[in-house]
Amino acid sequence: MNPPPPPASDSAARIAHFRVLHGSGCFLLPNPWDVGSAIALARRGFQALATTSAGFAFSRGLPDATDSLSRADILAHVLAIVAATPLPVNVDFQSGYARTPEGVAESVALCAATGCAGLSLEDASGDPRAPLFELAHAVDRIRAARATLDAARSGVVLTARCEAWLVGAPDPKKTALDRLVAFAGAGADCLYAPGVRDPATIAELVRAVAPKPLNVLVSAPAPGLSLQSLADLGVRRVSLGSALARVAWGAFLAAADALVAAESFESLAGAAPFKELNALFATGR
Repeated sequence: MNPPPPPASDSAARIAHFRVLHGSGCFLLPNPWDVGSAIALARRGFQALATTSAGFAFSRGLPDATDSLSRADILAHVLAIVAATPLPVNVDFQSGYARTPEGVAESVALCAATGCAGLSLEDASGDPRAPLFELAHAVDRIRAARATLDAARSGVVLTARCEAWLVGAPDPKKTALDRLVAFAGAGADCLYAPGVRDPATIAELVRAVAPKPLNVLVSAPAPGLSLQSLADLGVRRVSLGSALARVAWGAFLAAADALVAAESFESLAGAAPFKELNALFATGR
């Protein structure tokens, strides 16, 4: 049984709770994209939440790109999500809104000050000619983030992401294995290579970074994968990325298209009842 979440005002307790969740077993980390979705997820019994850069960008009418939103935009968003519920919040902090280790350190300090319980840093450079930072540079960025968190004695969980699958690296498995092991050695608390779906590869990643926990992204139906099967492979954390936001957008767009095409109102039948939503948000945070 998971421990109860800490009081909303206690950042240290939230961080401690988040670390306990990583200690054993496997937990699901859903990704709200605004305050309302954060509250709804918290009240459905999840133990922790994570932001989604894509979901937040879509809510602003922007694409999911590293330059769509500023660091200030993301930090304000994180503050709102952290304040919405008593749950620990992990921040999708993209590439740290900086290229140099020094810039990453500055960004990480600002992110940790929001009261978040964790943050993830990517090794994606944003340069289509060389989509991943060179390995030594990527490691230096993680090392700088680790030093910043240690200096502040914050306990914030540092997740290092290898984007090999997402950027189409020639050999994503080898790239991810090499980089995640290096990131673990540089001080990352949790390791993450979004895009991996093969159970054997997932198990290999788990073994490679052990005893540190591995996060797996499940952003679409995955035949043969379930929370239990991932737990059996040794995965400690499963996140959903932009999936829930895209589910909401999918329902919205389908209903709107049906209204245009058929000039009927049948597509509104799946709407959540007004009273249910009103009650959900009437009881405070």
